[in-house]
Amino acid sequence: MLLSRRILLQSAAGLASGLVSVPGLALRAFAASASDRPILIVVHLRGGADGLNLVSPATDPVFIAARSTDLRVAVDGPDAGYALAGSPDPNTEFRLHAAGGGLSELYGSGQLAFIHAAGLTDSTRSHFVATDMIERGVANARGLTRIRDGWLTRYLAHERASGIAAVSAAGSVSGELLGRADALAVPDLGGGLAPAGGPQAREVLTGLYATRRDVFTTAGREALGAMTTIDSHVPRDDKGAVVAYQPDPGTAYESAAEFGRPLKALAQLIKMDLGLEVATVDIGGWDTHEYQAGRFKAAVGRLSNGLAAFWNDMQRYHDRMIVVTVSEFGRRLRSNRSNGTDHGRANVMMVLGGQVDGGRFHGGWPGLASDKLDEGVDLAVVTDYRQVLIEILQNRVKKPVAGVFPDYAFSGDLGIFSV
Repeated sequence: MLLSRRILLQSAAGLASGLVSVPGLALRAFAASASDRPILIVVHLRGGADGLNLVSPATDPVFIAARSTDLRVAVDGPDAGYALAGSPDPNTEFRLHAAGGGLSELYGSGQLAFIHAAGLTDSTRSHFVATDMIERGVANARGLTRIRDGWLTRYLAHERASGIAAVSAAGSVSGELLGRADALAVPDLGGGLAPAGGPQAREVLTGLYATRRDVFTTAGREALGAMTTIDSHVPRDDKGAVVAYQPDPGTAYESAAEFGRPLKALAQLIKMDLGLEVATVDIGGWDTHEYQAGRFKAAVGRLSNGLAAFWNDMQRYHDRMIVVTVSEFGRRLRSNRSNGTDHGRANVMMVLGGQVDGGRFHGGWPGLASDKLDEGVDLAVVTDYRQVLIEILQNRVKKPVAGVFPDYAFSGDLGIFSV
């Protein structure tokens, strides 16, 4: 049977997303790494999460007047949220959404910190533009015309990372890794890393990448080598069937629904000790223009349960791990007529890690008085998202990091880390 064009394209797409392995091809080997350097994981809350509904200024009278009860966190009753110590405003009690039990435990244990009123300094309400800015590490749309690669790509080049350094636990490589030729997308390891088109696709790719020496095929060989290495570390039984991954005891990835699958794959990759330095993972469902209450509760539950399960599964790596959440923007202070919230400005970022000074907020809080709102409608940005990211990077390598965020003058640590 002839190899169809559709199968060939699927195989090429599999290569681009890190899902192709070609045994027998002369490939560079990737040895296991003994590195004890921190592993940075960027979690994208895709769609613009409502930070005011996730981590609420629950007793602020302006907030109470602006929203219906199901679009803010209650302080009492059956749906009361989790009280948070260390409020950024001494006159306001902040509470975590009632579906965020896992996050509450991490916060209470001192491993999770919040940075509220954080985000882009640009006022765009476009998902696409805001996402591009954050992924490339720029301040405004003008930066997008000059900066063509992702901020993690620039960071890894700065640090001369080796091994299988960069992975997106998603169907495609994220924008932070734009321009990184050896970045891989691995959303699942449940079936190993077999080529999308089977043996015929393997033969085609083997021939394609074995004889040519241009930039594309060189990158292809590098990717195939990395995939072969990862695939060789996926456990199999004596018949060659993949053995289901067994997380650490008490870990329940299934409680995070679809968010659990990429987190589980990421946990497997980290435990392979192949030199992973940075990773990205996505969780969607945050664009809540209507009927927000139920949809948001479900999204918070997936996020909270997923991060709690992942943290539990990675106990040996706690002191090496840094997890940071980003979202393209927050939502409007006032809810709309469809019982939802529209695109806004500042949001809440979270940083999780064994070296994090958690159980508290970092950064300022502008308040919700009308004269403090951005354009009179949105939570104002107090902390540039890049300040959080560069503090993470500098803590990771224990020295100043230059060139990762062009045109940004670092204004000093927020104190996110305890050491």
